[in-house]
This record gives sequence, structure tokens and C-alpha cells, in this order.
Amino acid sequence: MANQAADQPANQPADQLLDRAAARLGAAGVPSPRVDAEILAAHVLGVPRGRLAAMAVAGSAVTAEQAEKLTDLVAERADRVPLQHLTGLAPFRHLELRVGPGVFIPRPETEQVAQVALDQLARMAAQRPASWRPRVIDLGTGSGALAAAIAAEHPSAEVHAVELSAQAVAWAELNLVPLGVALHQRDLREVPEEWESSFDLVVSNPPYIPAGMVPREEEVRVHDPELALYGGGADGLTMPHAVIAAAKRLLVPGGWFILEHAESQASVLAQHCRADESLTQVSTHQDLTGRDRATSAVTGAAADAGPVAEQDPALGVEEWRA
Repeated sequence: MANQAADQPANQPADQLLDRAAARLGAAGVPSPRVDAEILAAHVLGVPRGRLAAMAVAGSAVTAEQAEKLTDLVAERADRVPLQHLTGLAPFRHLELRVGPGVFIPRPETEQVAQVALDQLARMAAQRPASWRPRVIDLGTGSGALAAAIAAEHPSAEVHAVELSAQAVAWAELNLVPLGVALHQRDLREVPEEWESSFDLVVSNPPYIPAGMVPREEEVRVHDPELALYGGGADGLTMPHAVIAAAKRLLVPGGWFILEHAESQASVLAQHCRADESLTQVSTHQDLTGRDRATSAVTGAAADAGPVAEQDPALGVEEWRA
């Protein structure tokens, strides 16, 4: 019995295990090695990061089996597998979304798009009877991030989501069905006749990277699906333009839409909307770093009289950062 016990790997102190994990991730060029190491360790141990920190300070031991599992996950992260693929979860506002291979991982800047949409819903609701139930649709929902946030934070809304990719739909279903969101697998460019003029608000984070541009981040370049990245055409605006066209068909008169895009596309999309006589109140919205990352407009009213922005020069870089 004594020999069997001696053959078993010993437990390891949590603080030393974290230090080794962070060092390996740092050597691999992972942008936030300590944070990623802590998230992976907390995932393996099934504890919050705060509890993990307390364990490290107290010198608590981690079992050999847990240490081995963490070492394996750290090795995958060092190979630049997205952190969210390893944990199966992506934080988004007040939610934790299920994600994995085949679906675009939601980004922090999209949380601000959700906030602008929620603020708009609140303004609309203030002008209507208390019984009003807005109809909202998320075009190209991916993991379901925008639709899920709206359903969770504006529970009176009837929320729909559209996604073409079968892989993304599988993840979106996990995130959206518990929130009562109606999920439709279809091309956002093909609006059914019965949907026309029936929604109050449209949200979208469509693909918008120009053809030929290369995402800098390896996690994006290798692991995010191309269908969710490349917007079509040399300027990447084929799908954003399709979202605007679909929104015009979907929205009731006076309805409102917002779509996310790259900072460099803001003035072009604002010009595109202002040139459309069926759109008004065209606005550009910033993310939390002050970059122009979303455009909104109202349908079914007189044309906006605001100034038309000049078109940006053609993008001429070999790498792309959204």
C-alpha cells in the first residue's frame, strides 16, 4: 500500500501552479497571461476567481488530476486556442454565453451596441402604453449575444434572432431558448413577406472585414468562422448594406435599427444612410474607447438634413483590426 501511495503524483500548491501557467502563456505571447491562467484554473477547479485568489494566498493544494487538466488547457491556450473555446463560456454584459468552435466569440464593443439598443427601447417604451410589447430582431445573431442581452434586460420585448450558419445556430439555441427568443435559421437577406413592417427595432453585428484583409489576432484569424468575419467586397460592406436593406423592410414606420461595424467604415455607412430618403436621424455611436463603431437610423420619415460625411479613402493595409 505504501508503494502505491508513493507512485501517485503529489498535490501541488495553487500559487505555484498559477505562476507556471502564467509564465507559459506569457512566453507564448498570449496578451493577458495571468488573467487567462486564473480563468482556466478557476474553470478546472469549479470556483470563482475570487475564491481561487484566496486559495493561492493560503497555499491551498490542487489535486494532481486537476493540475494535469489545467496543464493541458494551458498548452492549448499557448497554441492560441481561444480562451472561450476552452471554458465553453463567453461573458457578455450580465450573461455567460455558451460558445465553441464554429461560432463568433462576442466582443466587449458589442456590449455597448446592446446598451444603445436598450436605451432606445426604454425611450420608445416611455412614449407608449404600459402594455406595449416591442418586437425586436437580431440579424446574424451568431452566439445570440445581442438578442440574449435584450431579452434578459428588456423582458417585455418579443425577441427574434436570425442566423444562417448551422454551427452557430447550435450555440445560439443554447443561449436563446432559455430566454424565450425565437431563433430562425435563414439568410438575413431573405426577409419573409409576413415579417415586413412588423418589427420595432433591428440590431445586428454583421460580418464586415474587407476581402483580403487579415485579422491580426491569431485567435480570430484561425478560429473565428469566415462567414462571421468577412463582409463581402473590397470594402467589406456588402453584408452591412444588406442589413440596412433588410431593416428597411422589417421595421414599422418610425422603427429604429443599429448595426456594428469597423471604425474606418463609420463615415461611409453614415453617408449611405443619409443618402436614403426613407431614413432619418442617422447617428454614429462610439464604443467605450471612443471609436465610431455603430450606426443607427429611423425608418419611414423624411430624409435627414444633417451633413453628409466624406467617404474614407480606400483601405490599404494588409492587416485588419476591427
